[in-house]
Amino acid sequence: MLDIKYIRHQPEAVKKAIKVKNIVLDLDELLLLDKELTAAHQALQELQRQKNKNAQKFKAAVSNEEKETIAQTGKNMSLQISELQSSIKGKQSRFQELMLQVPNIPSEDSPIGKDDSANEVIKTVGEKPKSRSVKNHLDLLLQNNWADFQRIAQVSGSRSYCLKNEAVLLEQALIQWSTQHLIKAGFEIFSLPNFGDRSSFIGSGHFPEGEDQVYYIEKDNIYLTGTAEVVLNSLHRGEVLSEEKLPLLMGGLSPCFRREAGSAGKEVRGLLRVHQFVKLEQYVICESNKEEAHRWHAFLLNNSEEVLQALELPYRVVKVSTGDMGAGKYKMHDVECWLPSLNKYVETHSCSSLLDWQARRTNLRYRGKDNKVHYCYTLNNTAMASPRLLAVFLENHQREDGAIYIPPALRTYLGTSFLVGSTR
Repeated sequence: MLDIKYIRHQPEAVKKAIKVKNIVLDLDELLLLDKELTAAHQALQELQRQKNKNAQKFKAAVSNEEKETIAQTGKNMSLQISELQSSIKGKQSRFQELMLQVPNIPSEDSPIGKDDSANEVIKTVGEKPKSRSVKNHLDLLLQNNWADFQRIAQVSGSRSYCLKNEAVLLEQALIQWSTQHLIKAGFEIFSLPNFGDRSSFIGSGHFPEGEDQVYYIEKDNIYLTGTAEVVLNSLHRGEVLSEEKLPLLMGGLSPCFRREAGSAGKEVRGLLRVHQFVKLEQYVICESNKEEAHRWHAFLLNNSEEVLQALELPYRVVKVSTGDMGAGKYKMHDVECWLPSLNKYVETHSCSSLLDWQARRTNLRYRGKDNKVHYCYTLNNTAMASPRLLAVFLENHQREDGAIYIPPALRTYLGTSFLVGSTR
């Protein structure tokens, strides 16, 4: 959410952001409502002042006739106040609805474009596998008796998965190593629930736009989260933190659920687009300073690169365009890993700076050294998401016999340099 004062004084900048981010929003309607609400609140204050003044006249009245006249005037004023309050309530509801749709202003160096075709590759790291007899991760899992897709589909439906044997240990190793990496980088680690209330999804910016991607449990009026960002962003909502405690570096581990509505093609096979997965999220709350935000953005991005480098996976870093970054993002980079079976890079990490866009939605603030209260800045990035990263790992580290090479970073957890499947 943007500051309404900024919107009033910089309408053209906001309209440009609406255009380049492909947001359907009539900003003129919002600005008109803002003016109407300002005038209505002023009128309400004046009516309430006049009513109080009229009540004082009643106390000083002597005759019954005079008291009746004053009382009737008071009743008329009360009716006007009630009608005006009702009008304000309706307009305020619409105003808030529109405010939640106002996008963040993208950074000046963000590529302008309507979708991911305008994204810019800024770095490529690692060697792609040279073998021509590459198997996809689905075949590797089945060959090694590491998964059962057919039986689990009968129980849990399509886009579900069931890992077995050594694949379970490998996934756990990926989680454990990534968690330890964040701890060494200074993060406080949280194991989080995979559900949140509606206000937490609005606060993170996943609602109202992305509601069709979320599972809703009607009986409990709760939603299943697709990222720990939803919960981490609301952990301190409504609080005023002290600047001395900033930045807060939080690593959130949680099961995640997404409908993946609209997904199709080869990428829905196997482990690439499943409804349930596990993710370790990096989340930073810092002071409202753009230079500080740039520093933490680079820090988060570097963390994800260090994970991939330790896992010896080929990847590239992409600067995300305005049309692909989403409404709340100020700046965004994706990290994409090479997936041999698709002969393309697939997104495994998403690093975003949102400035105070989320904090205004959750009323997350801090008291600065100037003793004034400011809205915080927030940033996030994936540390590790499985089973997508598991699929990338399997395909890039496969050997001719189906065994999987294990980089040194994971050998402490798995006790081997090559993971070999079971024939059971």
